[in-house]
Amino acid sequence: MFSTAIPPSNARIGRLAPVLLCALLGTLLAGCSVAPVPALKPSLPEAWRNAPANVAPPAADLRGWWQALGDPALDGLIDRALANNLDVAQAAERLQAARQLNGHSRDGYLPNLHARTNDVVNPDTSASYFMVGFDASWEFPLFGAWQSSRRVADGQLNGTQAALRGAQVSLVAEVTRRWVELRSAQRQEALLLGIRDAQQEKARLLQTRVDLKLAPPMEAARASAELARAEAALSEPRQAINASAQQLAVLLGQNEPDPAWLEAGTQPRLGAWQLTAAPADLLRARPEIAGAEAEVLRAAGELGLARKDIYPHIGFGSSIQWSINIATNHRARNHEGIFSAGPVIDIPLFDWGQRVALAHAKDHELNAALLAYRQAVLQGVAETEVALGDLEQLRGREQALQQAADASRGGGDAVRKRAELGLGSKLDVQDSLIEGHRAELELASAIAARDLAYVSLYKALGGAPMPPPPPPRSTN
Repeated sequence: MFSTAIPPSNARIGRLAPVLLCALLGTLLAGCSVAPVPALKPSLPEAWRNAPANVAPPAADLRGWWQALGDPALDGLIDRALANNLDVAQAAERLQAARQLNGHSRDGYLPNLHARTNDVVNPDTSASYFMVGFDASWEFPLFGAWQSSRRVADGQLNGTQAALRGAQVSLVAEVTRRWVELRSAQRQEALLLGIRDAQQEKARLLQTRVDLKLAPPMEAARASAELARAEAALSEPRQAINASAQQLAVLLGQNEPDPAWLEAGTQPRLGAWQLTAAPADLLRARPEIAGAEAEVLRAAGELGLARKDIYPHIGFGSSIQWSINIATNHRARNHEGIFSAGPVIDIPLFDWGQRVALAHAKDHELNAALLAYRQAVLQGVAETEVALGDLEQLRGREQALQQAADASRGGGDAVRKRAELGLGSKLDVQDSLIEGHRAELELASAIAARDLAYVSLYKALGGAPMPPPPPPRSTN
């Protein structure tokens, strides 16, 4: 590096002024041409391959999408989670930090002033000088430094905004998922209890028939085995209830679940809801894509700064120093001052190759950010297509199992009616109860699967509420 500070001399400055002015003007003009940020034009599908045919025109609004499940308790949980979740709170704090820095991204190219003092004593102690000095410097933001600094800061700010939105999207989806799993597990537990009770009654009736020599012992043993399997099946939904409730507590930022969650409630269900819109442009709001776009902007800014460092750093500097001999001037009446001012030029010499290599490295990093952006778009399209296909297939499965459950319910009513009329046995009633509960159990699983596919679809589309960001905290 080479730096120079030219002391004041009217004649010398007069001779150098035109040269310096021309050099400064040329440098400013060179710095005006900054490489543009690469255009981001994701190749989104014109129509979704797995979307149902004849859907209504798209309406790009995903606010409150979970309300389609028709569960007021879920609405309250999501409001509480958005207010109390610790991951969202961390992302909000990082956003505030980025905002604080963003407003001062170019302060490094503003004039600055340094002050210093020093006490110098001659070796023979004949003099002792107290020195006070001020240094002022101003590096000109040339060669695109001004714009590149702004790009880096904006990329970092946009990245934290995308991270906050991503935390909100994941939070809303996870709360909805855990609530669906909790209520579905409670429904499954109730149905399995019904199966257990029917198996228990069936085992009792068969044992009575065995005791009366009306049935072989093998039938009673088989009924006892089925009863044991029914008891064992209860452990799975109970584990799911405990795990879902505990995870909900974590999502809401509390130590333990609410007691009301552990009380059985209605299973959320989409019911007659059908997809009316799945616009491709919603993917541009997907947090992963927004974050990748912010990374491209930041990488472009860093590339600009690296290219700027290849060229000389040009600025203006001045200094003034006062010295007082406190050994002889006890009253500090006499002092001496030195003032200098002039341009400051730092020219990369021996590290120029390293700077060029850094610029090339930043160019590759920008290309990597572009590839990551394209990958984020492809991933968003793939997740949306999978969720669309799952949702449509599960809708048909739920409808079929609903018909099967209705038919089983009707058959059970007929069996009970025959038993009341003395035309059927109590064993037939228990068998019809078991069959009906199993049909309801399959339906409950299908309802839960469709609900979760619905959650996956809107998470893939980047859907979540975007509450206003918290106001900046006072620094006073």
